[in-house]
Amino acid sequence: MPHSVSPEVDSQHTATEETMTDAPAQNGDSQATDNDITMAETNALPVAAGEEDKKDVKLEELFADVDSDEEFPSSRPTKDQSSSSPAAPVSSFDGAADLKASDPELLRIFYQRLFPWRYLFQWLNHSPTPTNDFVHREFAFTLQNDIYLRYQSFPSSDLFRKDVLRQLPVRFEIGPVYTTNPRDRKTLRNSSAFKPLAKELCFDIDLTDYDDIRTCCDKANICNRCWQFITMAIKVVDVALREDFGFKHIMWVYSGRRGAHAWVCDKKARTMDDQKRRAIAGYLEVIRGGAQSGKKVNVRRPLHPHLSRSLEILAPHFQADVLESQDPWSESDRADHLLSLLPDKTLNDSLRKKWDEAPGRASTSKWADIDALAKSGASKNLDTRALLEAKQDVVLEYTYPRLDIEVSKKLNHLLKSPFVVHPGTGRVCVPIDTRQLEDFDPLGVPTVHGLLDQIDSWKPQDQGDEKVKNLQDWEKTSLKPYVEYFRSFVLALMKDERDPKVKRERDESEAMEF
Repeated sequence: MPHSVSPEVDSQHTATEETMTDAPAQNGDSQATDNDITMAETNALPVAAGEEDKKDVKLEELFADVDSDEEFPSSRPTKDQSSSSPAAPVSSFDGAADLKASDPELLRIFYQRLFPWRYLFQWLNHSPTPTNDFVHREFAFTLQNDIYLRYQSFPSSDLFRKDVLRQLPVRFEIGPVYTTNPRDRKTLRNSSAFKPLAKELCFDIDLTDYDDIRTCCDKANICNRCWQFITMAIKVVDVALREDFGFKHIMWVYSGRRGAHAWVCDKKARTMDDQKRRAIAGYLEVIRGGAQSGKKVNVRRPLHPHLSRSLEILAPHFQADVLESQDPWSESDRADHLLSLLPDKTLNDSLRKKWDEAPGRASTSKWADIDALAKSGASKNLDTRALLEAKQDVVLEYTYPRLDIEVSKKLNHLLKSPFVVHPGTGRVCVPIDTRQLEDFDPLGVPTVHGLLDQIDSWKPQDQGDEKVKNLQDWEKTSLKPYVEYFRSFVLALMKDERDPKVKRERDESEAMEF
């Protein structure tokens, strides 16, 4: 049940829970790499007395959780050797292409060698050493047998990684930071004392919500043509969050199949209560009603500046990606819906007659016909202002973001983690670089099968180069630019979290008014 507040299912591994809860806060293996985030990179900003970080700390010394190639020499699934004779070198990725993306052996290799554990920890922890932002954070695992384990928590990045490798969840979700360790919730005398304190403000956009207007695909299917609806949505929501609410650290993540998630990571966003989250969600919600409802856009005039700005962003997309690419009114029933959105019955009758006489007339021509017939005097009592406003509403209905608003309203909602593998497509849920948004290809993102092939086929150009020897496995694959983008995002977030000036400004502004 993606992105839902699921009923509690206790883990069957009670002993493991106790071990995890009481384990010391270890900080990873002993290996280190040169490209980890260090405190020097965050300009060694001063920290107030009494905080955990009283001196510069190299994060690679704390959380070196990437295993070397020597420890895991091949990414190919291994088979039991019935003979004691030495095994011949494996020359191909035996049987892996036939395995499902959710196969435990594939997931084990992916989690072990490619998943960016260190950066995920730093992203959620906001500090180089474990804090309650991570220790009291809820994780939920979806296991192979469809068991859904909520309220998982871990005292360190290393123990989190080890438990994922032990249980091999098909995916895992990230929840809020609670008042206490989620594993200890049942030991509290007062159950009401266990409540969520903080979580990133999240948004979810899914192409199935566009099925009534996209003509190229439907249901779980997508292509680059209908992906443009997601591109439009990201542009509109991202600029609103930055310019209207002042948020800075916003990460967009591909869902692995047909959508995108936004994680707003600023401290003032993480600490908002449900009322403020509902207010922001309501501010961004314009499209209302399901596929069978009539008019979905009902906004006041004059338009709010956010909507005026959105129309400016969306107008070029409406012409190219809706009228030309989707041709949404080529069929008569879809054209009838367009006419139902226009305010003048006489004009509508004239348009219907014209279109009936020209079956298959392109949507670009039908859209132009509205103004042409209006100017020709087809309707003597035409209200031109009402017509203009109706056309604006049509543009919004066919281009404005269609948000799964429930994901954004509640602090205790869980959302799929970045970099997990989608079990249906095998694609990795990679972050989307909004600086190159138009170039993002959802069908071209790395797949778990392709990544494992890339590791095995990778050969260094210079065998003696120390940097080559220290390369992590993700650096040898097409996952590299996505991990590097994630790393730079985490670096900027941690830098702000350590800046006393930023901390003070954000603490003072946390009483946001709407």
